[in-house]
Amino acid sequence: MDFSYTEEQQMLQDACRKFVLKSYDFDTRKEIIASEAGFSAENWKLFAELGWLTVPFREEDGGFGGRAVDLMLLMEEFGRGMVIEPFLPTAVLGGGLLAELGSKAQKDELLPRLMEGGLQLALAHAEAGGRYNLAHVTVTAKEKGDGAVLNGSKVTVLNAPAADRIVVVARESGGETDPKGISAFLVDGGGSPDGAGSPDGAAAGLTLHPYTTVDGRKAAQVELKDVEAERLGSAGEALPALEAVIDRATLAVGAQAVGAMETLLRKTVEYSKTRKQFGTTLSNFQALQHRMVDMFIECELARSIVIMAAMKLDSDADASDKAKAVSAAKSRVGKAIDKVGQEAVQIHGGIGVTDELDVGHLFKSVTVLDVLYGDSDYHSQRFAAA
Repeated sequence: MDFSYTEEQQMLQDACRKFVLKSYDFDTRKEIIASEAGFSAENWKLFAELGWLTVPFREEDGGFGGRAVDLMLLMEEFGRGMVIEPFLPTAVLGGGLLAELGSKAQKDELLPRLMEGGLQLALAHAEAGGRYNLAHVTVTAKEKGDGAVLNGSKVTVLNAPAADRIVVVARESGGETDPKGISAFLVDGGGSPDGAGSPDGAAAGLTLHPYTTVDGRKAAQVELKDVEAERLGSAGEALPALEAVIDRATLAVGAQAVGAMETLLRKTVEYSKTRKQFGTTLSNFQALQHRMVDMFIECELARSIVIMAAMKLDSDADASDKAKAVSAAKSRVGKAIDKVGQEAVQIHGGIGVTDELDVGHLFKSVTVLDVLYGDSDYHSQRFAAA
């Protein structure tokens, strides 16, 4: 089996790595997080110009190809620099469900704008008490004309404050955990930087309660009261597409975690070569050498299984085999995060958790990635049940 990257993939990886090294240093990232929007509009425009926003989409939709390996390469480099721009919620989640379920007219209208950097999306699917169960949907949708009226609330909606459109998963029929009866809808989000209340241009009845996550991203709780929405796809048949999109996002955050862990490892090794204790550098202590070797092993195991999952998603395997591969990867990555993140902080000592050092921010980043779309325990159980 050939594991080498194509020339196009190498160019994609190199371009993203150069961007992170030259234009996304730690201080720049802190300034971006502190801004009102919480991301850089200039960087977002650059992503569009370089074609990165086309990576998750198939060629027939105007994209780069929609290959999981391409997405993995991009997200790994984003992880190295803790890139905060809303690529995941816009291009992978919201854009992914739009590409899976949208009509030709909907895709022709919205996908080109997204890939050109002129449209941001968010996916509102999680609800309080859902516990990673994608079929747990209590937001109701009552048919009205060609669309529907939505009522209920969603939690942890990434990029909701800046989203021009929010893709809302709602139930048209069945009980709160029935796999049938779930649909996806487009709601005008308003695209307000602060996202507070009902942003200008947002659908009537839509209320956002924005906040900043522990790793610096913008998110919101979304309240819907008689909100008129446009349906994506057939009524009540959205769950399989949602599961496929979330699996793809799970692979993406796994790759992102691999990039962040490799940065943690590199910075820990560098620190051990300069920090002195008892008259010698930390790198001379054999016990610490062994711990850093263990970190290296965990990073390599995580990278290998993420590559395996990406190749499986790009194969002709059936949906259950693809889901099983993704769960295997997320479970292994979660275990690596525990080891690498904690060792990095402990070897750095107290400075490892300060706001002034990037190691503490990297630790927060991988900790969030660990629980996003299912933690290690959840995916171990999902793998075993498959």
